[in-house]
Amino acid sequence: MSQTVREELQQEVAKRRTFAIISHPDAGKTTLTEKLLLFGGAIHTAGSVKARKAARHATSDWMEIEKQRGISVTSSVMQFQYAGKHVNILDTPGHQDFSEDTYRTLTAADSAVMLIDVAKGVEAQTIKLFQVCRKRGIPIFTFINKLDREGQNPFDLLEEIERVLGIRSVPMNWPIGMGRELCGVYDRMKKQVELFQGNDHSTIEVRPAADYNDPAIREMAGDYLADQLAQDLELLDVAGDPFDYEKVRAGELTPVFFGSAVNNFGVQTFLENFLQLAPAPTSRKTTEGEVSPESEKFSGYIFKIQANMNPAHRDRIAFLRICSGKFQRGMAVRHVRVGKEIKLSQPQQFLAQDRDIVETAYPGDIIGLFDPGIFRIGDSLAESASMTFDELPTFSPEIFAKVSVKNALKQKQYLKGLDQLTEEGMVQVFRSVGPFEDTYLGVVGQLQFDVFEYRMKNEYGVDIQLARTSFQFARWVVASKLDPTKFRINSTLVKDKNDNDVALFENEYAMRTAIERMPDVTFLETAP
Repeated sequence: MSQTVREELQQEVAKRRTFAIISHPDAGKTTLTEKLLLFGGAIHTAGSVKARKAARHATSDWMEIEKQRGISVTSSVMQFQYAGKHVNILDTPGHQDFSEDTYRTLTAADSAVMLIDVAKGVEAQTIKLFQVCRKRGIPIFTFINKLDREGQNPFDLLEEIERVLGIRSVPMNWPIGMGRELCGVYDRMKKQVELFQGNDHSTIEVRPAADYNDPAIREMAGDYLADQLAQDLELLDVAGDPFDYEKVRAGELTPVFFGSAVNNFGVQTFLENFLQLAPAPTSRKTTEGEVSPESEKFSGYIFKIQANMNPAHRDRIAFLRICSGKFQRGMAVRHVRVGKEIKLSQPQQFLAQDRDIVETAYPGDIIGLFDPGIFRIGDSLAESASMTFDELPTFSPEIFAKVSVKNALKQKQYLKGLDQLTEEGMVQVFRSVGPFEDTYLGVVGQLQFDVFEYRMKNEYGVDIQLARTSFQFARWVVASKLDPTKFRINSTLVKDKNDNDVALFENEYAMRTAIERMPDVTFLETAP
């Protein structure tokens, strides 16, 4: 690699910030995403996720069912430029029924923004998502949202973050009042006050302050709130954790920001601080060792597949996280799993379902590839080596239903929809072993069935019948010789899409009994 090319690659990698926003449902995650896009100039008017029947909807909620229900049911990818940085946001579904999609998306992120409702604190889904980020050791930044509403004491929230999540925190700013009394926030790092003056982000005023005892704060907030701010910050200075960049990078300390996404309050301060502190793309693990983003040869992996992003064209897009080298439109790369060279001729970048053809991209960027049916989630693409990225977790479904098509004349469309939505990772499909082939779907949450049924009807024109079963557990079965008759009581033997043997069990007792009776058989929670 020439010196010029190396320097270009280093500069572009240093500009990239690729992060996911994680939270419990209704914490304001999609709203925060909208406001970040607003500051980045990617959109001009932020959509209201509450106004479900209004003409505007959140940019990141592009699927029709998302607009109807006012929730995110699939991960979105959005890109914009801000303050010399190239930002890639991965907006994930907050609902626990879509945790598989969220977990896979988190593997493509270099850091995470954890959104917490000031009134509700750390909630169940936040804990699950935090644990995935913690396991990967990525930096976590916390935004405590809805400061314009009455909420918990800030110290109680910090204590809850440490007690429940097991991570220390360092407040970067501190609220002056809350709810109706909210006046602003004091920026501990920049020694300035951000004043809350209405709903329009352009009226939020920033004033310098010598420290938190500055007379200007007392004049603006009154004696009671000024005294409370001084007491809180004195306590933080003495007993709080100091800011430690290395601990933040190691995922051991989370910087905390207070604000209100719906009012744009504190969002710009958060964005500017985050872009300075968050890491650029780092090395990734492969079967051939770690690969640096500054490596000359291009490589990346597919972490998501989405069918019918443009219903008029019935297209299918594979989302690729670039891990090393420079991507150029039309380049030839090796599709490692199938062992063939393919040409990447129609790469796209996104603002939800809006797309632009991209000519070049760099490590950290997310690009969309037109998929004629050759990609699977987890596929690795590389310019030369046969490396495979070991990034994507798989999960055992917990809810199962038999699926069938209501109109036999729609069998072709039914099979196409079933195949595409399975490849997308929306559901797992299993087929029974025996003379009568039943098809089972497995999901993590009930809402996945609702969205599957909706999309089959609206995107493929197929009405389906779903009949819930009593199965609760799936275990992949590995054995030199297998007797299907041993899976007749409270269980059944099926095949997954890759023809692996899978046992479905009605309860934990049936599963334990089978494991004890078949010592020569290995039972796995995920596909081998």
